[in-house]
Amino acid sequence: MTLSLEPPIEPQLARGRAELPTGEDWVYEPKYDGFRALAFVDGDALALQSRAGRPLERYFPELRFPPGRYVLDGEIVIDSEAGADEPEDFDALAQRIHPAASRIERLARETPARYIAFDLLADGDETLLELPFAQRRRRLEALALDGVALAPSTADAEAATRWLRDAEGVVAKSLTAAYAAGRRTAMVKVKRTRTLDAVVAGYRPGKEPGTVGSLILALYDQAGELHVVGHCSGIRPADKRGLRERLSAYETGARGHGEASRWKSEKELQWIELRPELVVEVSFEQQSAGRIRHGTKLLRWREDRPAGGCSLSQLDR
Repeated sequence: MTLSLEPPIEPQLARGRAELPTGEDWVYEPKYDGFRALAFVDGDALALQSRAGRPLERYFPELRFPPGRYVLDGEIVIDSEAGADEPEDFDALAQRIHPAASRIERLARETPARYIAFDLLADGDETLLELPFAQRRRRLEALALDGVALAPSTADAEAATRWLRDAEGVVAKSLTAAYAAGRRTAMVKVKRTRTLDAVVAGYRPGKEPGTVGSLILALYDQAGELHVVGHCSGIRPADKRGLRERLSAYETGARGHGEASRWKSEKELQWIELRPELVVEVSFEQQSAGRIRHGTKLLRWREDRPAGGCSLSQLDR
């Protein structure tokens, strides 16, 4: 490639906040549940770089970019089967990182990904990293890249709050900031946080003897069948030791087993089963395909809530 910027480049990062920053210096975009990716386009050649600097293009052969000479910052997503207005399907996206080319080609047809651009880092021979974001955004819009989606943007903080209800959250960007590669000085993220009441179906022991590492969470379907929907490791360190003694009274003697994972050993996937009688309220940030994913924290024990009332429908709210 003969671009003014070539991979790998560290993408700029966002610092987390509980609330959106406000003022004339800020604009807002929805936060996507996908893979961050920089797109380097040189004529018909394409290189896709992950946040960690690894090449991604072989995993997404269906992605197309208009010929030219430019570098984009954006996100690779797969839309939910329910439509583009629903949260993205991260589970389907994760399936694409696979060594078998035949599997990648099949999934590219069955669950095609798309690229959403939200920043322009280079245009022709010109590097734009030092320009304020307001100028980079105008240049991005002026490119009018056919087939490449452009992230919506608004200067209205109140209007952006709908993304805290319907999307994964909101990203706020400083209009006057240069591109802060590898730093968290130019962007802020506010994640969508939700709560639910879940049955404690089991637990995994902690690394220290006599402690609890995580709680296995489950919910009932309409037919009364209990489904594991995730785990909660967001437990205060002071509670992890006393919790082991409390849970031991509910042990069934059986062992549960998580879904197969290339990242965890068989021992790490096992958990100690409990009678489905205990209920907890947890907060969480992301869910897909009926499972809770990130940021789950234990809020309180719900002695007042019957386990049978903890339904899967809570994930639809």
